[in-house]
Amino acid sequence: MVAPHLPPFISDPPAVAQAKKQARAGCLHALKTRNPALDSLLCARLAETLLALPAQNIACVWPLPHEVDVRPLCHALHKAGRTVLLPETPPRGHPLQFRVWHPQGSMVPGRFGTEVPDGPYAAPQALLVPLVGFDRTGNRLGYGGGYYDRTLAGLPAIPAVGYALSVQEVDHLPTGPYDKPLSCIVTEKERLHFD
Repeated sequence: MVAPHLPPFISDPPAVAQAKKQARAGCLHALKTRNPALDSLLCARLAETLLALPAQNIACVWPLPHEVDVRPLCHALHKAGRTVLLPETPPRGHPLQFRVWHPQGSMVPGRFGTEVPDGPYAAPQALLVPLVGFDRTGNRLGYGGGYYDRTLAGLPAIPAVGYALSVQEVDHLPTGPYDKPLSCIVTEKERLHFD
C-alpha cells in the first residue's frame, strides 16, 4: 500500500491504524520464525524479475538481522552489470535517498540499525520494496514509518517490485484512504501481478 505521507502528515483513521498494528505483529512473527533456506529461493526469483527489467539503476535493500537476506541478490545484480543502489533513511517525513553500492565498497552505520554504502547518490530506475505483509490484491504492509510510501509517491513512473515470503501473506490487509496497491509482488513461490 502506498500512501503519500507528505507533510502535512496524513495518518490512517484510528481503527485502520490499530488493524494494521495487529496485522504487522502477525506478519513480523511469520518473518522472524521462517525457514532461512527460503531466502535463497526468493533471491533467485527476484533476480529473474529484476534482470528482466530494462532498468540499469536498481534500488535494493540491505537487510536487518530478522529480514530476508537479499545480499546475494545485490551481488547477482552487480555481477550482471547493473548498478545497485541501497537506501539511506533520512529524517522522518522525507523519502529515502539512494547511494551506489559495490561489493568492495565500505558500509557506514545508518538509522534504525541499517548500513549504508559510503558512495555517491543516484536515482533508481527500479525499486525493490520490502514487505512486512501483503495480500492478493497487491496491498502491502510496511513497518509503519512511511519511508517507502513517500518514496513510491515521489517515483510513480518507475517499476516497484514488492517482495516477501509466502508465509507473510494474509487474507486481507486493512487499508487507509491514501493506500495504493503495488503492481508486482514476488515471493519464493510465485510472481504476482496486479492491475
